[in-house]
Amino acid sequence: MQREAMEYDVVIVGGGPSGLSAAIRLKKLAGDAGRDVSVCVLEKGSEVGAHILSGAVIDPRALNELIPDWQAKGAPLNTPVTEDRFLVLSANKARRLPNWMMPPLMNNHGSYIVSLGNVCRWLAQRAESVGVEIYPGFAAAEILYDENGAVRGVATADMGVAKDGSHKPEYQPGMELHAKYTLFAEGCRGSLSKELRQKFKLRDGIDPKKSGIGIKELWQVAPEKHHRGLVMHTQGWPLDRRTGGGSFMYHFDENLVAVGFVLHLNYENPHLSPYDEFQRFKTHPAIRPTFEGGKRLSYGARAINEGGLQSIPKLVFPGGALIGCSAGFLNVPRIKGTHNAMKTGVLGAEAAFAALGEKRMRDELRTYPEAFRKSWV
Repeated sequence: MQREAMEYDVVIVGGGPSGLSAAIRLKKLAGDAGRDVSVCVLEKGSEVGAHILSGAVIDPRALNELIPDWQAKGAPLNTPVTEDRFLVLSANKARRLPNWMMPPLMNNHGSYIVSLGNVCRWLAQRAESVGVEIYPGFAAAEILYDENGAVRGVATADMGVAKDGSHKPEYQPGMELHAKYTLFAEGCRGSLSKELRQKFKLRDGIDPKKSGIGIKELWQVAPEKHHRGLVMHTQGWPLDRRTGGGSFMYHFDENLVAVGFVLHLNYENPHLSPYDEFQRFKTHPAIRPTFEGGKRLSYGARAINEGGLQSIPKLVFPGGALIGCSAGFLNVPRIKGTHNAMKTGVLGAEAAFAALGEKRMRDELRTYPEAFRKSWV
């Protein structure tokens, strides 16, 4: 059965901060120039933000540039950071490091504690208001290539396929989305981004990719235990000195606390369980009181880029580019990545818009990596 196809100027794979920022920037540039640029965003979740667990600290720098009047437009950044704490834990004690000892990049004042899912939903509304087509619930399952080997778009997964590969009565083939340029914003371990890195040798001569696993829970705590605007990080127990990692705890909105545990994936103990270490961490005398009498609302885990700038692959290939965490733009020392993801989405969008204006298609967006190197990212 032949698949149907839809044509766009730009297809964006991933409805996170980076992909949505790219879409908004493309439409803003097109509107300012009086041009028509068709933009589509594919989002694997049932709705934008559905698979993003609440609780993140955002530096608003990229948002300030993308949507300067975001406050007037009701962006859900409602909890400014009011206090930073950094604790070093032993089995039964906690030693707080004075803030003056911490490097400036660990200062979160001027940033906001947010539900990243709500931020993405708000960005999706802004994108749709300027004409971006967003398709939630449709994961890109296959990269499409043209006769020259350049990326010409993606295809969604077939529906109604049995375990043995046979077609059920309700079988429907996936949809092909063709584009002049395709931007991949899948996140840390996207399967299509992995295929692109291998096919186009994007990691040749680049330091190996390093990753961690982050486990996060969202809690509703007792009002007397909530310190709105508090950002706390810890190192030490329950991890030994040969195992890298740490925790975070963000107090935001109405009695909500996002607590998480990050473990570097180069740990040596084959019996170590990241989930169990996280649960042990919550029993520490300095941590446990926050959650006593509270209620866990949700939980999840995700891979995290940890390699730094030296591990970022080549960003472009014929027909598209990697943006956001697909390329690994997390700032590990700052423990932040959303602002970098948004900014690189904008830079990729600007390069694609310029190429479209020159009547180009499916070549390398070389101005994007050049702009990245000159940017504040």
